[in-house]
This record gives sequence, C-alpha cells and structure tokens, in this order.
Amino acid sequence: MILEKVNSPEDLKKLSRSELPQLCEELRAFLVQSVSQTGGHLASNLGAVELTVAIHRVFDTTKDRLVFDVGHQCYVHKALTGRRELFSTLRQLDGLSGFPKPYESVHDAFIAGHASNSVSVALGMARARTLRQEPYSVLALIGDGALTGGLAYEGLNNAGASGEPLIVILNDNGMSISPNVGAMPSHLSRLRSKPAYYHFKKWYRGLFGKRPMENRIYRFNHKLKSSLKKTLWPGSTLFEDMGFTYLGPIDGHDLPRLCDVLQWARELGSPVLVHVNTVKGKGYPFAEQNPDKFHGISPFDPETGLVRGGGKETFSSVFGKTLTDCATEDSRACAITAAMAGGTGLTPFAKAHPERFFDVAIAEGHGVSMAAGLAAQGMIPVFAVYSTFLQRGYDQLIHDVSLEHLHVVLGVDRAGLVGADGETHHGCFDVLFLSQIPGFTVLCPSSFAELRHMLRQALFEIEGPVALRYPRGGEGAFRDDTAGETVAWLRQGEDVTLLSYGILINHLLEAAELLEQKGIHAGVVKLNRVSPLGPEEAAAIGHVKRLLVLEDSFGAGCVGQRLAAILMEAGLVPDHLILKNLGKTYAPEGTVAQLEERFGLDGAGVAAAVEEAMAHEQ
Repeated sequence: MILEKVNSPEDLKKLSRSELPQLCEELRAFLVQSVSQTGGHLASNLGAVELTVAIHRVFDTTKDRLVFDVGHQCYVHKALTGRRELFSTLRQLDGLSGFPKPYESVHDAFIAGHASNSVSVALGMARARTLRQEPYSVLALIGDGALTGGLAYEGLNNAGASGEPLIVILNDNGMSISPNVGAMPSHLSRLRSKPAYYHFKKWYRGLFGKRPMENRIYRFNHKLKSSLKKTLWPGSTLFEDMGFTYLGPIDGHDLPRLCDVLQWARELGSPVLVHVNTVKGKGYPFAEQNPDKFHGISPFDPETGLVRGGGKETFSSVFGKTLTDCATEDSRACAITAAMAGGTGLTPFAKAHPERFFDVAIAEGHGVSMAAGLAAQGMIPVFAVYSTFLQRGYDQLIHDVSLEHLHVVLGVDRAGLVGADGETHHGCFDVLFLSQIPGFTVLCPSSFAELRHMLRQALFEIEGPVALRYPRGGEGAFRDDTAGETVAWLRQGEDVTLLSYGILINHLLEAAELLEQKGIHAGVVKLNRVSPLGPEEAAAIGHVKRLLVLEDSFGAGCVGQRLAAILMEAGLVPDHLILKNLGKTYAPEGTVAQLEERFGLDGAGVAAAVEEAMAHEQ
C-alpha cells in the first residue's frame, strides 16, 4: 500500500504523479474504516482528499500557514502529517482531536471549530509575515458553507484591499452541513459552469512572463480585459472586485491540475482566490447520496452505512415535534435554524410548515436579528441553535432582542458538555451570558415531559425573551414533570442540600443515594428556571446547613455564585458552600460520561466532594 509509506508531507512529495490516484483511493478507504469505528466528520473529508494532497505537494506546512475554516475537513491533513496511527483514538478522551489543534502538531497553524473566521486569521498571519520579513505562504481553506457567515466577507473585503500575498481556497461543494441556501451558493453555482475562463486567464497572463504586473503593456491591457470580462461574464467579478485574482473554477478531484493552479497562485504574490469544485462524500456511495447524514456521524457499519444504535428519541427531536404541534395550533409560531435543521430537530417543522420555516445558513447573528424583526411585527419566532454557535449572536441578543424586550424564544441545543467535538463545541457559556442579559428568562428542562411543558410556557405564557437550554442526547432516570414549580424539592435531607438544573439532577439523585449509604442525609433541589433568580428562589431553598451546586458550565458568573449572593442578601447564607463546575478549564474531547467523571461532576464525584467537605469541618 502506498499510504503506509506516507508518514509525512516529505514522503508525499517523493511519490510520482502516477502513484497519487492510488494514494487518494487508499486515503478514502482509510477514512471510511476509521470513522466507522469512532464516529466523526466523514463526508467533508472524503470530498477534500485530492485538494489536501495537492496542498501538501505544493506547500510546506511546517513553515507555510494553512488555516482551516471550521476544521472538520482536516482528517486527510492529519493523516498526511504523521498522525495516521492515532486515528483509532479520534475524538476520544486524551486522543486525536477531530479539529486542527496547534498543540498536536506544527502542521496545525490555528485552532478551528467555528465557521467563517479563516480569511481574517490568515490575513493577520500574512501581515505578521510581511512585518517580520519572513518568507512563507499563507492559505485559508474555506468551504462555501462558511461563506454564508458575515465574518467571511469582512475578512475577504479587507484581505483583497490589503495587497498582501495570501491564497484563499474556496472548497465549493454546494453544502455546509445541509444543502446551502441563499444568494451566494447560487452565485457559485453559476461560476461552476464557466471553466473556460480559467484557461483564458492562464494563457493571457503567461504572455507577459513571470511578473506580469511589472509590464506596462499588461497593466494597460488589464483594464481593457477587465471591462471586456465584465461584459461577457459579469458573474465572475465578486471576488475580483474585492481585490483578488480569481482562479477557477477548478475540478477539485483533478489532482495534477490542482497542483499546477496552487503553484501558480503561490507565485502571483498577491491576494488570490482559488475556486475549487468538490463532491462532498466523494468515493463512498452512502456519503455521496446522503452528505448531510454523513457530515458528522456516529459509529456505523461501513458495508451498509447504517448507524449503530441510532434512532433513539432525543431532546432535539422532542423539541422539534412539540414546536411543530404548537405551530399547528398558533399560526404566529415560526422556526429558524442556522444550517442545522436536522441537528436541532426541525425537519418535521420544515415539512409541516414550510412557509414559517427559515434556514439562515451559518449566520447566527443574522438569525437572532431576523427573529427580533419577526417578533416586533407580532410573530413568535423560535431560533433553535447549538449553544456554542449562539455565542456568535451575543451582541444581537442584547441590542436587538433585550433592549426592546421582544418575545423571541431560543431553543439552546447541545447545552453543557457535548462530548467528542471538544473545546470548541461544548455549550458551557450560554447559562452564563444569557443570565446576564436583562429581561431574559432561562428555563432548564430535566426530562422530555418538562421540555414539552416549558416550550409551551415559553411560547404562550412568558413575556419577553425566553431561552430553553437542553443537552445533546436523551433523558436520564428522572422523567417527571415539575415544570410548574420554580424550585422543586425532589428529596429531603438535613445534612447537605444538593442543587442543580437540567439533566445533571440525575447525578445529584445518584449522589444522594451514595451518601445515604454512608449515613449522610442529602436533600436534592432542582431549579427549573436559572434566570431570573431572586427572593422567590431564596425563600424556596431556605436556610440549609451545607449547599452544593452542580453545573457543567464555567465557574465565573455561574448559577451557584449568583444563588449564593441572593441567599446572602436574604440572610440565608449556608454554613458551607461547595461549587462543582468546570472552573476555568476547557473540557477536551471524550464522552460526556468520561468528562463528567474527570471533572468530578458525576454522582460519585459529587458524593466525594460532600464527604471531603464534611471531613474538613471536623
């Protein structure tokens, strides 16, 4: 096998061009086999095989800086840079990350987990290179899905005008996670149908040698050529009007041509955009036919493409079904997603109420502001969004929603620890920043029954902005509905009071049982609403001897800190306060259960913290 001989980009460069097609075939087989065991992002990586091989044939990523956008298409890059043997640990605790991480390798230039920032980061690197007078190339590899985010255009606008030597590679496969929506995908689709322009451009520029911009005839004719091109092919001007030399569209699976174009782009010494057409899921029929399903997938059978143990009900699916029912009852209810219809459970809503379903693509800030506009005109918009991606809409939550106290409902999916995607995807900030925004009500269901109840409360009973935060996956042993209570006492105990919200309540109930076996009587309290908090919650909790607050968020500004201040103001200060959370530490990849155990957030960790605190009192 050729792949077994490639343990570094240097090995790749030693291969003949005739060996490269087989290498790409072996890389695809390797990806399917590896991801079928660990789960991960498959379709995007299958589509980027030739492109990644070409990049490493032309550039040296120990010095040249390759900035991925989102980063879920970095698996081939990792396999070619000495990490192929680590793929059995992909996305596992203390294993290989599914995203670029500079701490893993010098070949990883920058961390990447969210969309649309690559051009901005790459421009900063290019400017640093120029200021420090250092010789290396800078590339930004951005998918067309990321071009639906506004930050991408801020970067392109500034980079094109800068004149800095910079290569932006647009990996255009017509997809983000779901099929792309909006005007930009339509524009790129038109560009795909004009490959002849690239051949003309290469021939024309070649007439004037290696440094055409130094030729007066070229500069004179350039204006004439640009005017003629705009007349004959106006669709190509978007990137060139920004200041980029546009090369493409290029067949992203034609490896020799890719290498030639990238080599030329490096030699131009100016902002260049290389437009590459690829097929998401290329080479694996199941992924080609269902690229959205195989974008991020759990372990599956590579022979059948069927996910192992799939099909279970989740908080996301319950949310989507309940919202669909509510929208049937009330025509004001609308649903918004940011390219995550399937992930957030909104596919049933889209089918049942297509005229009230809006996919804004990867543009969370826009999604929040559009929801504000809908609410201002009498609709009830529901924006279902992953917690970690909602962070990009923070300013709009304050300026467009909170200031006017608009009735916008947020379905904050993947709240708390989410598992294998690691630091960039854990939802550990939403409970902190949402609780700080005036007027927001933040509800935390602990079961499917409570989610159904609370969503109806959010839609039809509570005024102003409301957020429901719920985790990835399904419910635990607690399946009751206490949503009618602000504070629910689930268990009485005079020695210590254990308090939390959401599905973490399951760990407190387990901890209480463990403590009971040691002769320690623990009460368990569940907060159904974490914002606003005030005298009502303080009175419901009352004066307790010891209070432990469990959260899978960071410590600064957490519910435990705010609750302690409220109890102090009410003269109900506990004798001993224990805050169990992530502190200031980003959680790595791993299953949720593994991470909870590592940070002491599971039942055993809570029980141990109580025993330790009581031992220190003696």
